Amino acid sequence: MGLNISKKNNLLRIVLAGIGVGVSFAGFGQIKSQPYSYHFYQKMNDVVYSTETRMHTTAKPFVIKDSLLLAKFDSIQSNKPVSSSNWFMRKIFNEHLVQVEKDDYTFYADFLPDMYIGKDMQGDKRRTWMNGRGFQVGLNVGNKFTFNSSAFESQAVFPKYLDDYIVANKVIPGQGNTKFQSKNKMDWMYATASMTYDAHKYIQATIAYDKNFIGDGYRSMLLSDFSSNYAHLKLTGTIGNVQYTSIWAYMNDPTHPREDLTGVYPMEGQNNTRLGDGKKWGAFQYLDWNVTNKLSVGFFQSVVWAAQDDAGKRGFDFSYISPIIFIRPVENNNRTSPDKMFLGLTSKYKLPYNLTVYGQFLLGEFTAKEFFAGNGYAHNKWGAQLGVRGYDMFGVKNLNFLAEYNTARPYTYAHFKSYSNYSNNAEPLAHPKGANFRELVGLVNYAWDRWDFSLQGMYTQNGLDLPDGTNMGGNIFQSYNTIPNMYGNHIAQGIKNNIYYADAKAAYVLNPKYNLRLELGYMQRYAKAQYETPVVNKSGVVTFGLRSSFRAIYNDL
Repeated sequence: MGLNISKKNNLLRIVLAGIGVGVSFAGFGQIKSQPYSYHFYQKMNDVVYSTETRMHTTAKPFVIKDSLLLAKFDSIQSNKPVSSSNWFMRKIFNEHLVQVEKDDYTFYADFLPDMYIGKDMQGDKRRTWMNGRGFQVGLNVGNKFTFNSSAFESQAVFPKYLDDYIVANKVIPGQGNTKFQSKNKMDWMYATASMTYDAHKYIQATIAYDKNFIGDGYRSMLLSDFSSNYAHLKLTGTIGNVQYTSIWAYMNDPTHPREDLTGVYPMEGQNNTRLGDGKKWGAFQYLDWNVTNKLSVGFFQSVVWAAQDDAGKRGFDFSYISPIIFIRPVENNNRTSPDKMFLGLTSKYKLPYNLTVYGQFLLGEFTAKEFFAGNGYAHNKWGAQLGVRGYDMFGVKNLNFLAEYNTARPYTYAHFKSYSNYSNNAEPLAHPKGANFRELVGLVNYAWDRWDFSLQGMYTQNGLDLPDGTNMGGNIFQSYNTIPNMYGNHIAQGIKNNIYYADAKAAYVLNPKYNLRLELGYMQRYAKAQYETPVVNKSGVVTFGLRSSFRAIYNDL
């Protein structure tokens, strides 16, 4: 397994070769990486959000090399070991299936079952299930190099609301494209790989087929881990209290299949459907400044462009290769730029009683005169987030919570050409709802011994397009040239869709090394769209399974 990198993707190939040549085997030290998921990372809250530390918390996944963070990570992975000299018992409850520890390297490998059965007690009363089989491998070499990879082959039957999403987008949320089989069954593969070279104490280079997340909340309005994995190169530099992250990404766009530019197709017995999905590029930069142990501020910018647009094949634009955070002037120098550009601000402040408040603001387009006139100008496009999170609440160890508000104006992540919109593999790069929504999210997590408990509640109001297809601003895959009204636009315009979602899970972690757990869950979802005759969808799904993975799976759509 590894990265599927095109021969034409010279930038990633060169860096990959450079990392391979540069790996140092001298001296065993500590550097680790862990794929990002909110539910795993929140277990490290008492270290990363402590007022006694000044860690950079916003750009994820972390390169884990700080001694406090390493100690916390190891304590999570070796929580409450079962005392036994029996090989089988150690492998089930304490250790990796394959575990090699030498002076200059460590290696591990695991089999990852991810299986559950369920029943929708409401809706169409269907039986739900998933049969996932996977593996993970990891390698740490000296104090310079870390690698991890995982892959799954899965089949599943989902609740109807997820079915509707999958059929419309032809993708399992955040996991990849699917084959549609009989009796609502889906069949898909998921794979991830990441390797990081610690080139210097001030800089790390990562090449990966994985996801990224910018933010301190559950959602991100800037760059989230919701969409499928994508190939990317990431450079992370830290000097004093400033951390700088620069990402160049090569992404998939099945909504715009590649077109024949040679005039060869279609030939007899052939058609354009065999030319493959479209491709797109993205450059993302984020600067994080820890002003004090309590206060942090950050600046974000991004640009997305199609590898093939109306003018023909374009490929990687080397104007954006500079890792320095001045993309906007570069993009602005192209007076007729077809690219999608965003700017963003972040902040967080650590309060007493183990609380942290955080926020984000994303800006797509802005006209000050129209903004302050308050007249609903369509091209004032922005998104915002405000939240609070806490750990060890009320003096209870490992009791963590988060409360968050997210919103985005209509048309915010769309573009005049939809192949340059803010998406990857037919899904948004930021919030799952795209734009034209407001949302409240609450999460509580508690860990005791090897028991994990979680509770989530969510309310979302978003505006759907009208029955005749009129673009009301929520679907980011529509061109904003189809805006029906230049003024009078507001959040949740169109057909108002109200969604209430609750999810409760209780799990016993059999082996924390690879998150093997027995899990019982219940999910309740109620959605009501305000048509002339309201359309109501209900789901109440109970599940039980044997699960083992660190991937984030977002079913709260």
